[in-house]
Amino acid sequence: MSTEVNINANILTWAIARAGYKLHEFTTKVPKVQDWIDGKKKPTVKQLEAFSRKVYLPFGYLFLSEPPKEDLPIPFFRTIQSDDEKVSINVYDTVLIMQQRQEWLREYLRDNGFEPLSFVGKFSNSQNVNEIVEDIRNTLGLKENWASNFKTWREALEHLTVKIEDSGIVMVFNGIVENNTHRPISVEECRGFVMTDELAPLMFINNADGKAAQMFTIVHELAHIWTGNSAGFDFRKLEPANDPTEILCDKVAAEFLVPKTEFSKVWDRNPQISYVAKYFKASEIVIARRALDTNKISKSDFYTFYEDYISRINKQKAKKKPGGDFYATTKKRLSMTFAAHVYNAVKSEKLLYRDAYKLTSLKGDTFQTFFTKHF
Repeated sequence: MSTEVNINANILTWAIARAGYKLHEFTTKVPKVQDWIDGKKKPTVKQLEAFSRKVYLPFGYLFLSEPPKEDLPIPFFRTIQSDDEKVSINVYDTVLIMQQRQEWLREYLRDNGFEPLSFVGKFSNSQNVNEIVEDIRNTLGLKENWASNFKTWREALEHLTVKIEDSGIVMVFNGIVENNTHRPISVEECRGFVMTDELAPLMFINNADGKAAQMFTIVHELAHIWTGNSAGFDFRKLEPANDPTEILCDKVAAEFLVPKTEFSKVWDRNPQISYVAKYFKASEIVIARRALDTNKISKSDFYTFYEDYISRINKQKAKKKPGGDFYATTKKRLSMTFAAHVYNAVKSEKLLYRDAYKLTSLKGDTFQTFFTKHF
């Protein structure tokens, strides 16, 4: 006989709202939950376990007397001010997962004698855009015109990613919670976030976003690391929130990708976004954004271009077949830097397999296959 348990109705309604569901819609699909809330019936342990999975809540939380206070460990900036400071459960859970990975990596690196990264927070008291840009380039081993060595900006993006990871920064590209395709992370809500740390800085980039926008987000996050500020952002229309640090990081990203002086010379020679994009090996959306910053085009012109560009990108996405190489995707979702440290820890018996599975969201044969055949 199944054991029935007492449950606080307020916890149930909180859990449903926390997961992003409307109470009426949820209970219409799962009528027995309404009976639990009304006190007409009591759930069994098995039923509660199924409920906790459906609302993405740790099972033990259902037995609390009142909902716990859940705060993001980092500030989250929005381009458009909102009274609601909360983020969706998918973003919240992703931030916590990345925080857990970072905490483990920090301790692992410290225990193995790794030195703090000198560039983290190096410009915490500076507003000098050019100095920050120059230091980022020097640290990554990139010249001012580094992108011109590549045929396309996509190749430049891949090269930049490698340079960043080589510097000791963990870069995670993912558009869902761990490997759960049923839990997407909305680009409109979160383009990315960055968690600074002197040993294990971590950057999260929403891989559901267009590659063009990802480039700008990446450098914006680099600026956060150099200024020593963790943050998340929605970055609507590639515009920063009305915050001094966000505005500074935005200026750094623009100057890093498209230096103002050279941009003006090229634009004056041929004021076509497509032409300038090819010259700098930058995406058209980044060039349009730079043209806006330097008053080459108006805001209305930029917004018109932005909407048209996003529409074209979405049509291209729609034509692509779903699916792909799981293990190639896993490399991006994990970060090769992070994965290497986890595997080294396992091989040196400093990390149990069960803990490695949890850290990487990979289990058993999938874990072994990834690290032995695809890593």
